[in-house]
Amino acid sequence: MNFRNFEAEEKLFIRRAVVAFMLVVSCFTILGVNLWRLQVRDHSYYQTRSNQNDIKMIPIAPTRGLIYDRNGIPLVKNVTWYAISLMPYKITDMQALLKQLTPLVDLTPDEIDTFMHTLKQSSRYKPVVLKEELTDEEVARFAINQFRFEGVSIDSYQDREYPYGADLAHVVGYVSKINDNDFKRLNAEGIGEEYAADHNIGKQGIEGYYESLLHGKPGYKEVEVDNHGRVVRVLKEVPPVAGKNITLTLDLHLQQYIESLLVGQRAAVLVEDPHDASVLAMVSAPSYDPNPFVKGISYKDYKSLLQDKNLPLINRVTQGLYPPASTVKPYMAMSALLTGVITPQTSFFGAPTWTLPGTDRKYRDWKKSGHGMLDVTRAIEESADTFFYQVAYMMGIDRIHTMLSQFGYGKSTGIDLHEEYNGLLPSREWKMKVHKKGWYQGDTVSVGIGQGYWIATPIQMVKAMVALINNGKVITPHLLEKAQLGNSVEMYQPKAAEPQIGDPKSPYWSLVRHAMFGMANAPNGTGYKYFHTAPYGIAAKSGTSQVFSLRQNQVYNAKMIPIRLRDHIFYTAFAPFNSPKVAIALILENGGSDGVTAAPLMRQIMDHIFLPPQAAPADASQPATPGDDSTTSDQ
Repeated sequence: MNFRNFEAEEKLFIRRAVVAFMLVVSCFTILGVNLWRLQVRDHSYYQTRSNQNDIKMIPIAPTRGLIYDRNGIPLVKNVTWYAISLMPYKITDMQALLKQLTPLVDLTPDEIDTFMHTLKQSSRYKPVVLKEELTDEEVARFAINQFRFEGVSIDSYQDREYPYGADLAHVVGYVSKINDNDFKRLNAEGIGEEYAADHNIGKQGIEGYYESLLHGKPGYKEVEVDNHGRVVRVLKEVPPVAGKNITLTLDLHLQQYIESLLVGQRAAVLVEDPHDASVLAMVSAPSYDPNPFVKGISYKDYKSLLQDKNLPLINRVTQGLYPPASTVKPYMAMSALLTGVITPQTSFFGAPTWTLPGTDRKYRDWKKSGHGMLDVTRAIEESADTFFYQVAYMMGIDRIHTMLSQFGYGKSTGIDLHEEYNGLLPSREWKMKVHKKGWYQGDTVSVGIGQGYWIATPIQMVKAMVALINNGKVITPHLLEKAQLGNSVEMYQPKAAEPQIGDPKSPYWSLVRHAMFGMANAPNGTGYKYFHTAPYGIAAKSGTSQVFSLRQNQVYNAKMIPIRLRDHIFYTAFAPFNSPKVAIALILENGGSDGVTAAPLMRQIMDHIFLPPQAAPADASQPATPGDDSTTSDQ
């Protein structure tokens, strides 16, 4: 019995020993396989992972390209600053560290509060900026004591500076800090990594539109670091490629001169070269200083800009929407001539009012006594409303929409700025879609003199005028002249040509231009008083845009109306007449203020461009007396 028990226990022991042995063999087999996998098969992978523990890639931001005017004057600056940053995970006692740093870099309570707020929202493994724009003295004091502060470093960075401030804000725009929306967009475009070392990105104007040219390509440093994250040595460095320098078609001196004329006004002026539609000056008043946006404008200051009733953030040249008024009469006439609705010999009687056929609805002319018999030339010279009521009635809204859209109304001009509105050139389809009503003939009559539903921007007015100057050749306005990096120069390439308007050889183009010359130089012309003495020859067309509608028997009296309800005043002009070098649009919202009126202002700009200062007529800069400015009655 005992022998049998012993034998059974011996067999149980052996079985247990075999199982244990197999288990040990299995474990060693698994261990051996894993060792082989780690040390042989996956050696390269883990070697790379190991290297990444002590080798870091540090991105290097490129130098942003500069922006120049057509004369080579720099319009922006790159300024180098220094910032002190902290790596949170390396710091055991943050409050003690801040207390030690305060006398070295002159920390203020506000800076500490801002830092602590940012720290709570940031990863502890990413550096957090404590203070920017350190002085040379602060940098020197910290450098001497840097060995005492683990996880604290000073880095250099560049910021944009706009020396001309508000003078160029609406054209040059500004850069500002990269936000979450910017990163989402950049990542969606597949270029997020190119901004890993950047603080700012172009947000408005030329800075925003040509961001891809100005930004450049980032570089990087491959460095070896110790267990504290300090750089031991640089293994490899790939320098960044600077952004391209941009030269604009803008003339800074002309821009500043026009700015000086518009101080205190709500106004806009655009000056183009009609040969290629290059912008010589683009002024919108009032403007704003773009410099605070670079570092991050305060909520209070930004709110103040947003709530300013004078709308300084709006570029009135490309975003100001106004009924174009009588400035469209040359293009209405040209459209009617090209479509055969009228001929140069067509005459209508210009009475004080015009009655819509089949109704008793009367439409007034700006001239109470009327104009008498009118052909198209005299109608433009005297800006006769009744003539163009009849022309619009004969054309109909469909032909008007087709022709005037070719001149550029109701759509973007294509200017190289993102900040542009399309305006509105009304049509039957638009009114039905928006107002759920059909189109009436009375609607067409108002459109015939640039009123009613029609709204346009000053840049659209100039684009139409440039097309008229060039016999129907439509040219896209532009601000870029060239982009340059070293010896590599890329000149501006015009966008695809837009459709030609009518026959470029038609004599009607010259006829309408001569009518605009008559407006400024013929004794019966509405601008004769201000322009006929110009030795270089001015052709012009004015306009008055109603802010509110008068009742049928109500008389307009600017002195009896609140300023914000007074008419907007326009002038469009080109010169010299025989060989145009500039095409200009000017608007004074609510007629201007402090004695500033449109016609003398246009003459001042023209004289500044074409005459030496001493040759300008003494009376050209004198403000008009009430009622003398032709635009006050030109509907």
